[in-house]
Amino acid sequence: MIGLSFRMVLFVAALAAAGMAQAREWTVQAGHGRLQDAVDGAGPGDVIRLGTGIHDGPVVLDRPVTLIGADGARIVGPGTGTVVTVTGTDITVENLEVSGSGGSHETLDSGIKVTKTARNARVIGNTLTGNLVGIDVHGGRDTLVAGNTITGRQDHRMNARGNGVYIWNAPGTIVEDNDIRYGRDGIFVNTSRDNIFRNNRFRDLRFAVHYMYTNGGTVTGNVSRDNHVGYALMYSRDLDVAGNVSINDRDHGIMLNYANDAVVQGNLVRGGGEKCLFMYNANKNRLIGNRFEACPIGIHFTAGSERNAISGNGFIGNRVQVKYVGSRWLDWSAEGQGNYWSDHAAFDLNSDGVADVPYRPNDLIDHILWTQPAARLLLGSPAVQLIRWAQSKFPALLPGGVVDTRPLMVPPDLGDQTAEGGPA
Repeated sequence: MIGLSFRMVLFVAALAAAGMAQAREWTVQAGHGRLQDAVDGAGPGDVIRLGTGIHDGPVVLDRPVTLIGADGARIVGPGTGTVVTVTGTDITVENLEVSGSGGSHETLDSGIKVTKTARNARVIGNTLTGNLVGIDVHGGRDTLVAGNTITGRQDHRMNARGNGVYIWNAPGTIVEDNDIRYGRDGIFVNTSRDNIFRNNRFRDLRFAVHYMYTNGGTVTGNVSRDNHVGYALMYSRDLDVAGNVSINDRDHGIMLNYANDAVVQGNLVRGGGEKCLFMYNANKNRLIGNRFEACPIGIHFTAGSERNAISGNGFIGNRVQVKYVGSRWLDWSAEGQGNYWSDHAAFDLNSDGVADVPYRPNDLIDHILWTQPAARLLLGSPAVQLIRWAQSKFPALLPGGVVDTRPLMVPPDLGDQTAEGGPA
């Protein structure tokens, strides 16, 4: 009993000592070597405030501290390696201007790097300019990347630049409310899982969001404008892609390439330079309630894509609504609901919201033109017109392809979603 009482006294004394240990706050003025010295002298929970001016990088954060800058506080690297490296747990990097990384793709030189030993890092409200990679979450778990402005390099061809945010094997990472411009891809995620990308804005990039070998992710509320591709979902599965916007992306608004079991819902793609939606060997996906508008091709569907449910979408004002070459008929009316086609002249005599006749977007002549472009010279000939008239009167002559047996009379309403991705 006496031994137990003595141990209790020691336990209470330890608790009291821990309560007395208060986190400290450091103020670091700009100057050579001062930043790393402050970090090396800081204890768990300390706040290190950087004054306005240039602080030398690189710096390594290996303990639970908050590194926060006054307005105009800059960490500038020497032009080699990574500027700020996070290796510990519960570390925050906030309100800093970070520049001066190296240019090596082999070591992924970055403005801020969160390594595989880091946990619960928070990278918030920073401005990263001219680094090879803006923020590299390289194995760190449960990282938050929020409210940053990332401007990538422009001095190389696009494919030789780094990504705004690069994520590798970093489960639980959330990337939200960031502005990302220039560089290669806005967010590139590889060999990871369960990541969330929401409410980010992308411009002047190759791909706004690029998935490779990553499962179980969420992409929602993002805006891609004037990029080569908006949302490139490749070799991944179980993705939830909802409420995003693609405006004037050059090649594709949304691309599903070997992407399976995804739900693509309520997205707006408008004015793409080539295709609103491109599907290549993509299987068991659900495309529901999206709007694909004003593209040369609404959807290009190819290479053995199987068991996809495509319903409730609006294909509006596209020069070619569907490009599909195949010998089988594909009925795009899942669970009794088809899609809206702006070029489908039909009636709805019973007022059930469904057109009275099926919609077939392509005919034999379309198939010939896609495989033999030189045949376009014959489009105005009487023989071509006769073939198209015959197919319209005798649908059995059609070669196979897409048919919508329950086409809608009204396109989906995406509410106040606008070109800026927010309320009007």
